[in-house]
Amino acid sequence: MAPAKKSKKSVESINSKLQLVMRSGKSALGYKTTVKALRNTKAKLVIISSNCPPLRKSEIEYYAMLAKCTVHHYAGTNSDLGTACGKFFRVSMISVTDQGDSDILSSQ
Repeated sequence: MAPAKKSKKSVESINSKLQLVMRSGKSALGYKTTVKALRNTKAKLVIISSNCPPLRKSEIEYYAMLAKCTVHHYAGTNSDLGTACGKFFRVSMISVTDQGDSDILSSQ
C-alpha cells in the first residue's frame, strides 16, 4: 500500500505544479506546438501522457534530446492531463517554456 500512496502523492504534486504553471507561466498544449517549441529550443520541459502513441512519443523524446530538454512521462491518460491543466479537452503533451511561480523544472 505504501508505494501506491507515494505514486498518488507524486501525481498530486505534479498536478498542483502544473496548475501553477498554467496560471503563472507559459506553456503550449498539443503535439504541433510542442514540436515547434522543441525545434526553436524554447521548451524547457515536455510532459507526455501515458496513452500517447509510441511512435509520436519516441519522436518527441528524440527532439527533446536534440534540444537538451527534459521529458516527464505523466502517469495518467490524455484526458487526465487535460483535466490537470484545467481544460475540458484531452491533451496528449505539454511543453513548458516558462515555469512562472512553480518549481516544476527543479523537481524533475
